[in-house]
Amino acid sequence: MLNHPKPLKHYSLIVTLATAPDHRLAKPMHRLPWQEELAIVDRTMRAISRVSDPEELVQIYWQNIGQLMPIHDFVSVSRRELDRPRYRITRSSRFTEDINPWTQRDRLPLLSGGLLAEIAYANQPVMIEDLPARLAPDDPAHFYLQGYQTLIANPQYDNGESLNMTALLLEPGHDFDYSLIPTIVWQGGLFGRGTQNLVLRNELSRALASLDRELQSVGQIQKSLLPETLPDIPGFELASHYRTSARAGGDYYDFFPISPDPQSEIRNPKSTHRHGVFIADVSGHGTPAAVIMAITHAIAHADPRAHTPPAVLLSTINDRLARSYTHAGTFVTAFYAVLDPAARTLTYARAGHNPPRLARGGRVIPLDQGVAGIPLGIDPDQTYGQATCAIEPGDYLLLYTDGITEAKAPLLPGLAAHNLLGTEALDALLLQSAAAGDSAQACVDRIRAAVARFSEDAPPADDETLIAIRCL
Repeated sequence: MLNHPKPLKHYSLIVTLATAPDHRLAKPMHRLPWQEELAIVDRTMRAISRVSDPEELVQIYWQNIGQLMPIHDFVSVSRRELDRPRYRITRSSRFTEDINPWTQRDRLPLLSGGLLAEIAYANQPVMIEDLPARLAPDDPAHFYLQGYQTLIANPQYDNGESLNMTALLLEPGHDFDYSLIPTIVWQGGLFGRGTQNLVLRNELSRALASLDRELQSVGQIQKSLLPETLPDIPGFELASHYRTSARAGGDYYDFFPISPDPQSEIRNPKSTHRHGVFIADVSGHGTPAAVIMAITHAIAHADPRAHTPPAVLLSTINDRLARSYTHAGTFVTAFYAVLDPAARTLTYARAGHNPPRLARGGRVIPLDQGVAGIPLGIDPDQTYGQATCAIEPGDYLLLYTDGITEAKAPLLPGLAAHNLLGTEALDALLLQSAAAGDSAQACVDRIRAAVARFSEDAPPADDETLIAIRCL
């Protein structure tokens, strides 16, 4: 670093009206009427509010504020991501071409030491009135400072450090109202903070866009794990609906073809395949839930021999999840049933999931008899019971996740919480479908439309899954 006749600390000061010599105020600069100044400031702020490019913001600021403060010479430096005494010249009235400091950083002059280094690392406003006496001929920034009498350095702080600094440069004999310096420092600091906030906002927007693309990919992968088509089960009609609250979610449903029971096949050689019907809901939302959903899918498909009886599949998934994947408190509610179309029976087991609803003869029967069990992934030693019920022609069976019954109505004035759709409303909709003789798809559509009306088409707060099974 170059040595100067007087250390920087001797002339580093914040200039105020009280300390300014009389000659500084002898010839105050001509100022516009305050109404015109206000119009310029308002026009500037309005224009700045429309831009997202920090370079465009700087250009608008200088072009407009220059009308209020006729100082045409300046130099700006940055020490961001640099070590003392290195710095970059980011702007200068002596640049022969425009350089964007954000997109053309490699073209900015990188200097080390000298007067600007001392000022850049001073961490306070600096004023030098005898610049020619302070500027050494071999100073690295000599080109940017030569010919000027006065330098007024305005720091822009970031986390308490002056990482950027703009120095106003005055030629000999230039009249200047030094009482404006506190305002200049104040406005410059706010402007620097605003510019940096815009840069950070853009970086955040790019990061969020990148994250959203990743979430879209996760969501696409997740949806690829769901059945492409619903199985064709003689005597039954099926329909489904699946909607995540984010790009990816934790709901999961599946169907497993199961070979005919050997004893049934002996009694009835024409016995048809049974089908496993699985629905699950991972706690939480987004990517973490989607990952556990994918793991649950992998475990469920790992061994087809575990697809029956239902309690075996739930116990198998629970053991694997609890021992290897859900240590952070995540869990999975699930309902699994084996539908036997030949016998018209449904054998089922439940792990903390909402009991499916069976509409029959004008009433709704929840399938929860004797099959209570905690969610999957909590206790590896948990076992699950199972039950069997007959399925009769005209029955409607509805499997769902709590994103349906917990759909929220808009918050009304005076209410502390949202009203939820609830199980009673779901049962009423299911009975309406049964009374109308809806197809399975029409039943799903009826419930979806009711949820949309209830929530006034607001995005779902939780994932939504429906499986409707109609017995013909």
